[in-house]
Amino acid sequence: MRKFLYKILVTGGAGFIGSEFVRHSVSRGLEVIVLDKLTYAGDLERLKGVKGKYKFYQVDICAKKQINYILAKERPRILVNFAAETHVDRSIKNASAFIKANIEGVHVLLEASLKHKVKKFIQISTDEVYGEIKEGKFTEQSPLKPNSPYAASKAAADLFIGSYIRTHGLPAIIIRPCNNYGPWQYPEKLIPLAVLKILRKEKIPVYAAGKNIREWLYVEDCIKGVLRIIEKGKTGEIYNLGSQQERQNIEVVKFLLHILKKRQDLIAFVKDRPGHDLRYSLDSSKVFKETGWKAKLNFKDGLRVTVEWFVGHRDWLLSKR
Repeated sequence: MRKFLYKILVTGGAGFIGSEFVRHSVSRGLEVIVLDKLTYAGDLERLKGVKGKYKFYQVDICAKKQINYILAKERPRILVNFAAETHVDRSIKNASAFIKANIEGVHVLLEASLKHKVKKFIQISTDEVYGEIKEGKFTEQSPLKPNSPYAASKAAADLFIGSYIRTHGLPAIIIRPCNNYGPWQYPEKLIPLAVLKILRKEKIPVYAAGKNIREWLYVEDCIKGVLRIIEKGKTGEIYNLGSQQERQNIEVVKFLLHILKKRQDLIAFVKDRPGHDLRYSLDSSKVFKETGWKAKLNFKDGLRVTVEWFVGHRDWLLSKR
């Protein structure tokens, strides 16, 4: 009989980042329980490489009775919450799903974790909770100033978790990564959407003049950081996960066109979205000092790998939009 290091429950484990975490956790000998509602952004195809090596429940994290049943039955040592509505544009059009999943769902998980004595609760947050910064970098002590309904819902969840740490002694950690990219990302985010448009010979929509700056983190590097924090991070703490690799959106799109040997006239500048943050940038010195983690993959190399993956899996990509 296979001996596992310990049992870990992963919500949103069929999503882009969550599935990467599941694959790595299985490879490290963890017993993995995956919970996912399987919305438009969830896909078990992402877990085909570890099929039969994890246990799966199709469930909404807002379903209190089901969540409590699963935790009572499985008794995970660690719960990692990747489950979330994440697309800013969707949150602007209708914030209701974001309030439900990102706030109410987190509350259900917090209560269940207390009741069933989870040893460590890991919340995957976002750099967007800080709002925008024109110069310098956000530290974990920077105030929360979210500017989109999505970011506000994630900030609210962080505050709830902080209150449970203080009031109930919940052994929780909040992780705030910057923009992730890589294989299997759903084509509503910039990089996979741009590749999809190129494959379809369509124009690539770029907001305003494309001058908005994001810090880009390859998804595998991100997950290695999360696992390092689980192993070495301190409960009750917040950790930024940044790459120190910032690019304007227009730079990213132009490099994608260069990789695929396409003309720049495929770019179509469109009206900017409301409240669009100009720049995000994280100070990740804390996580390096306390765990030794540092992002390794250069952005251009990571982008080439990502583009090659999407081209090699064009059927999957084209099926998503």
